[in-house]
Amino acid sequence: PAPAERAERADSGAIDAAVAGEWRNADFRERDQYRRPAQTLAFFGIQPSHTLVEITPGGGWYTEILAPLVREDGSYVAAVVDPERATSDSARDYATRQNAQLREKLAAHPEVYGPATVHPYDPADPVFGEPGSADAVVTFRNVHNWRMGGNAEAMFRGFYDVLAPGGVLGVVEHRAEGAVPDDDRSGYVGQEQVVALAAAAGFVLEEASEINANPADTRDHPNGVWTLPPSNRHDEADAERYAEIGESDRMTLRFRKPHQ
Repeated sequence: PAPAERAERADSGAIDAAVAGEWRNADFRERDQYRRPAQTLAFFGIQPSHTLVEITPGGGWYTEILAPLVREDGSYVAAVVDPERATSDSARDYATRQNAQLREKLAAHPEVYGPATVHPYDPADPVFGEPGSADAVVTFRNVHNWRMGGNAEAMFRGFYDVLAPGGVLGVVEHRAEGAVPDDDRSGYVGQEQVVALAAAAGFVLEEASEINANPADTRDHPNGVWTLPPSNRHDEADAERYAEIGESDRMTLRFRKPHQ
């Protein structure tokens, strides 16, 4: 079947097995209570047969689940910022470190991750693979960075281009109470702002979920979303209060690239 025809329904058993994998980092696993990976990936409709692109996977929290999930019947692509295309020395150093750590993680356990691919991209003109080559694109807590960098529109156009008609875009992002200004540095984004970015690229919002909602998050923290776990940028005296809140309130959105 065409890629789009394989994007309709998740294989919950395979997802549960990947989430339960003994290879996962113990510290990462502790965050499942906040990030709900099994429910999130099932909501997105991820299947083991998918060609799956994860955008800027960072330390590889979801990589430890996604790459094994599609190892045998699909393929995993980690789209990472090309350090040579970074816009500052600090961004270049950060991308270099992140990319090296991710490559080391994948290379250390080929029996777990299989033939995973690391694909560098230019943030100003992002290309994530051959046009129409992916069944699904997923991104977790990254949209605020692209808005701050002024390249959010380009990123969503890149997602649209790499997806096959009927392909799915899954987005999880820290959720503001409403729209935030372009120069906002809180780490939160309005849900309608994310929907608008996707719609401008050509996507259709198929469904929104409250899987990753956290009503205890008041969003008025001194260091924005980074005040909360896992960053915990706060005074030690406030540790118990922020631990009780947990990780941020998050939107979970499933978009579809229309059939042509």
